[in-house]
Amino acid sequence: MLVDSHCHLDHLNLDDNHSSLSSILDDARQRGVGAFLGVGVDLDSSARLIELAESNRDVLVSVGVHPLQETLPALPEPDDLIQIASHPAVVAVGETGLDNYYSPDSAAWQEESFIRHLKVADKLNKPVVVHTRQAQQQTLAILRAHVNQDVGGVLHCFTETWAMAEAAIAMNFYISFSGIITFRNAAALREVVKKVPLDKLLVETDAPWLAPVPYRGKQNLPGHVVEVAQMVADIKGISYQQVAETTTANFAALFLGGQSFSARSSPVVPL
Repeated sequence: MLVDSHCHLDHLNLDDNHSSLSSILDDARQRGVGAFLGVGVDLDSSARLIELAESNRDVLVSVGVHPLQETLPALPEPDDLIQIASHPAVVAVGETGLDNYYSPDSAAWQEESFIRHLKVADKLNKPVVVHTRQAQQQTLAILRAHVNQDVGGVLHCFTETWAMAEAAIAMNFYISFSGIITFRNAAALREVVKKVPLDKLLVETDAPWLAPVPYRGKQNLPGHVVEVAQMVADIKGISYQQVAETTTANFAALFLGGQSFSARSSPVVPL
């Protein structure tokens, strides 16, 4: 079994090959993907994913407001985040964080939103899903000040340095790698993959974006997490099975409190 630990299921484009989201999920299941973390980019997106999870036992949800927005909305209200994050399908808070690459002009909004998400995650005792790009020191400083290190979280779609990964791991974070590690120009990132302990590593697609080789230029799909896991195995010189088993156990430890997937009730019952 393998888990796609970060995908945006409500943003997938349906085409002639996939007439429904169900067919996309079924294709991934046929490839051995046994669970999906659907990640919200705003409250409406989060609500759509909760609805999907209510009819799909293997879909879990993280809710939040992404740091990159075409038009800056009002800052997320903590009470609104708490309400939606209290649904039984929701296992994490986010995607939240800092992005100084695409949106440096909204730094103040991003920082306040990030802190609000971290405080909500702490209040609900849930891990946080963090987006960070070209904001290493700011991200780490905010995490040190506000994250619940007993619960921790994940730095998703990681593209930063080993020093940042090591600092995050010290705060009880996992490091999640996407299809970027298969790209020709990602040699430095593959060196980071080598250094991250397998028991602190997750794999993801970030679908519908960042399709791995050999699917570059096409829409990314949750089933393509298989190629990400295989690349991790190749980089570390271990078996695909070991990567699949360990990253699945890591996912359960972070998002399910160590509970096995088979122990979860199906489907999630709405509040």
